[in-house]
Amino acid sequence: QVQLVESGGGLVQAGGSLRLSCAASGRTFSNHAMGWFRQAPGKEREFVAAISWSGDSTYYADSVKGRFTISRDNAKNTVYLQMNSLKPEDTAEYYCAAPSAAQVMAFTGYEYDYWGQGTQVTVSS
Repeated sequence: QVQLVESGGGLVQAGGSLRLSCAASGRTFSNHAMGWFRQAPGKEREFVAAISWSGDSTYYADSVKGRFTISRDNAKNTVYLQMNSLKPEDTAEYYCAAPSAAQVMAFTGYEYDYWGQGTQVTVSS
């Protein structure tokens, strides 16, 4: 059974930092792209960042570019999201996800097949 488990969320003041982790189990995702999405109350889920299977390529939503960094450790089957200079508008439930197809980049939620349960990030002003 494939599981993606996020951790690292919490409450932080504006300008602060958090590091989210997503640990995968049940299969290895070393040959798969991984992504982070978020959903704020009353809003649609949105793409945040994605990383290629090798980690050589990363992609970001304009709203987080320059502040967030996605990375991965394939030996640990884990992907990370370092979030700096957090803003109140970053408040949301954050989800990691993986597509079932190997070596395919994906940027929309429809392209991802496996999802974690989410971790809440709250940024106070």
